[in-house]
Order: sequence, then structure tokens, then C-alpha cells
Amino acid sequence: MPLHQGPDASQPEHERRLALNPFYGAADPIGGMTEAPPRHQLPDGPLPPMSAYQLVHDELMLDGNSRLNLATFVTTWMEPQAGVLMSECRDKNMIDKDEYPRTAELERRCVAMLADLWNAPDPAAAVGCSTTGSSEACMLAGLALKRRWTKRNADRYPASARPNLVMGVNVQVCWEKFCEFWEVEPRLVPMEGDRFHLDAETAAALCDENTIGVVAVLGSTFDGSYEPVAEICAALDALQERTGLDIPVHVDGASGAMVAPFLDEDLVWDFRLPRVSSINTSGHKYGLVYPGVGWALWRSPVELPEELVFRVNYLGGDMPTFALNFSRPGAQVVAQYYTFLRLGREGYRAVQQTSRDVARGLAERIEAMGDFQLLTHGNQLPVFAFTTAPDVTSFDVFDISRRLREQGWLVPAYTFPANREDLSVLRVVCRNGFSADLAGLLIEDLSRLLPELRRQSRPFTHDKAAATSFHH
Repeated sequence: MPLHQGPDASQPEHERRLALNPFYGAADPIGGMTEAPPRHQLPDGPLPPMSAYQLVHDELMLDGNSRLNLATFVTTWMEPQAGVLMSECRDKNMIDKDEYPRTAELERRCVAMLADLWNAPDPAAAVGCSTTGSSEACMLAGLALKRRWTKRNADRYPASARPNLVMGVNVQVCWEKFCEFWEVEPRLVPMEGDRFHLDAETAAALCDENTIGVVAVLGSTFDGSYEPVAEICAALDALQERTGLDIPVHVDGASGAMVAPFLDEDLVWDFRLPRVSSINTSGHKYGLVYPGVGWALWRSPVELPEELVFRVNYLGGDMPTFALNFSRPGAQVVAQYYTFLRLGREGYRAVQQTSRDVARGLAERIEAMGDFQLLTHGNQLPVFAFTTAPDVTSFDVFDISRRLREQGWLVPAYTFPANREDLSVLRVVCRNGFSADLAGLLIEDLSRLLPELRRQSRPFTHDKAAATSFHH
């Protein structure tokens, strides 16, 4: 199927006139617009700004309420002051560092703050950059791993050699894209039994002289669990002692890298582990900023090959850049700096602890209903996954997801990957702004639905692939 469908010509022409509220005309209901503009080609002439706004606004009402979207990890609420700052900076091109030096300075400060937060040996020496999100940050980290492997093995392999990258089958789809785009073999560790992510011994066993690195995920999108980064590093230390292979680790901390430093301070997962060469996070997830902004950091300049950093003479200045995208607004970077200043360590701790407390409380109430079985409890990421209890045969997780959507809730239902395709679950993401009151309303709606679902003779979902609403 094409990425975007073409125009739908099924609507009769006379109905196009009825698609428009006469009040949307520029002057009055009689002398205003009499026909809605075309949807799939440019209209012949301009519209008054309020008319154009109202047409777009009305259609977007069908998107639903983002605050009730329990599928997304992305921030859906910020303070009004942050919104004002973003509106003041949306016309600034982030890439024009010579033209907007203060915006560039705020980006540099954010990198330094993250390097300190993630315990870089020398935060002043750590290198990093903002991105449009974790997907771009992961691509950059993967490129750095591949280039370092290529340089180390230049005498053994041609530049076109195809190395491999070890990771769990639960990684975000951006890692699959990286491997496909940049000719890297993905070595995916499948799920086994009650283990739903990468484990240390299996990761080490898949490594060889062609491995550019191991990706450890701090907060799996499938169930919210942390992968054991320290154990993975220890297994790779032992592998190096046995074989001499020195395999670096990249930590995909899209969500957990902005949770663990505040709530799990004793957990060692970051640059305190010498084998961790780079870390990424999504500022627009638990960094508490509207989309899209991500961050990629390397332990030191050694981990980021200099030839990957381009120095461009642009608009009169020498500008180092290491990014896949070029022009993008500075608004999200400014909003990240605002949030860092606004909250500080204690503020972030309070916000993330609240989200975790809501997640754990909600998970307990769902488990107490008796119809469900928890896979995770929300005690790592403020995220938990659950499935139907073994004795439930009248409905499945896809029925639950579909019926909750009728109440406005977006709760994804999906099937796990290899080797647990037999397991289908629901997942709830608790973010800042999803309060205990909202959690109570979700429980009320779920409680009202259950009696009817229990009376079903069987689950109604036939095509589970079509039923799922999980897109990471």
C-alpha cells in the first residue's frame, strides 16, 4: 500500500457545499463562502485566515484527546510559559548557530547538563548534540559505532564489509532502520519464557570480531522494563578477557535515561560503566518537552570519529554539525533548557515519582479485578503491561482496547515478537499530566465494560494484526 492514499472521489459534488458552515464566511452567512475548498489540490484562490483555521480545526477534532492517549510515551502537557517560549523560537532555525548564538549556547548547556546527569568521567569533555528525537540520535550513535569498527578493521575488511549489531528483539524500530539503511546485520536476541528483553549471556554469545556494539535499552517499549546494562557490560568484560574482543555498549535510554537518574540513583547503567560509549534519550518523552527533540551523547571525543563531524561555512560562521537533519526549529531545544531550569533534580524527581506512583497504583487496581495478569508493575519506567488471566476465554486484550477507545481512551493491544508470539498484551504509559484522578476514571470505565465483556461467548477480534494500535 502507498504511504498516503490519493484523493477520494466518492463524495458527490453537491455535498461539498454542505461540508461548509455558512458562518465560516468572511463577512456573513449570506455573502460568505458557498463551497468548501478542494481537499487534494490547491484551491483556485485564497481563504480568509479564520475560515482556513476553522476548517482545519474542525477536522483535527477527530484526532481525539492526546491526554487520554496511554499508548504514547511523548509529552502531551507543558506549562503555558514553555508554550510561550516555544512560540517565540519557532521561527529560529536551530542549524544557524552563527545567526542564533544564544540558542546554540542553550543547546550546549543542555548537553553539559546531561553529561553531568549521566556521570560522564569529564562532563566538559563529553560531546553531544540535539536531534529531532531518539530515532535520529540512535542513527548517529550507530553510525559512530560502525565507523569506529571500520577504522579498527581497515586492514582486514573492505569499506563495504557488513558488520553486525547485537540487540534484543524488543528494540525500537529505529534500530531496524539503522541496520537496513547502513548495511549492518541485526543480531536480535528473541524473548524466552518470562524474559522479555536482552540478557547478558545471550548478548555476549552473539558477539564476534564483526560486532560493532551491543544496544542495551533502558526502558523497553514493550513492557517498561530496564535491560540489565551493568550485567551486559560485565559479560562483555569477561568476553574480552577470554577472546580480546572489545565490544562497546550503546544505551538506548529514550525513556529511562530521564527516569533512572532521579528515581533509581543506585542503579549503575550510564557512563560510570567504562564500556558504555554513548547514550541517547528523548527530550520529548520523560524529558518532559513537546515533540520533537532528542539527545545523543558520547563519553568523550574518542567515541565520536572526527570525520563524522562536518564543519560547514554557513551564513558566515564555522559550524560543526553531526546530524541527519539540517533545518529545524530551535523551539524544542529552548523548551528543554527551560524545563531543566524550571525543575532541577528535585523537580524532576517529584514529577517522575508521581508518574511511577500513578502507574503502580493503577497496575495494582487492574490486577485486583481478577480478569488480568500483570507482566510488569510500573516500578521501573512508569509503564506496565498486562494480559488476560488464564481462565478468561470470553474476551481478549484486543476487545478491551477497542471498547476503551469508545470511551476516548487509547490503550494499545499488541502481540509480542519472537519467540513469544503467543502472548498478547495491553500496555499503559503513565506520563506527567496523567493524574491519579484520570487513572480512577480509567478504572471506572474499565469496570463498566467488564460485565458485558464477560458475557461474550468468545473474543470478537478475528484479525489481531489489524486490531493492534501499538506503534512504539
